[in-house]
Amino acid sequence: MAVGFRVGGIVDEVGSPDFLHAFFSTISFHLEPNGWGTRYPELMNGLYYGKLGHESAGKVINDVAEIREQLKAFPPSSVVWDIERPNAKPPWGDSICTDISDLSNYFVTSTGRDLFEVLIECLEALKSEGGCMTVEQV
Repeated sequence: MAVGFRVGGIVDEVGSPDFLHAFFSTISFHLEPNGWGTRYPELMNGLYYGKLGHESAGKVINDVAEIREQLKAFPPSSVVWDIERPNAKPPWGDSICTDISDLSNYFVTSTGRDLFEVLIECLEALKSEGGCMTVEQV
């Protein structure tokens, strides 16, 4: 089972639900010292837990760019697989591609695309097309 981002009739596959949770867990753990959704509520509480409306797309695009830049400061070993269990390791452990230099390029979708690029592409489509963006099973 995989999940993806839906905007209109198009779903961009991300990967397993655990992988997507790790992406959001890593963001919250390292960049939201006051807890999940306190710094990036539209992304962390809106998109992750339901849907994101087009009116928030521009702000979230800026937030995602900021998040990506800030995650450059963290080595791949700082990935947080599950925020409820911060010491949990990914299924592949420390065996990762040598191209991964930090957490800004750690997350690659099941289709081989950079997760930040997929997320930004979907947010830009949401901004121009309207409607809402959701996380769905694919």
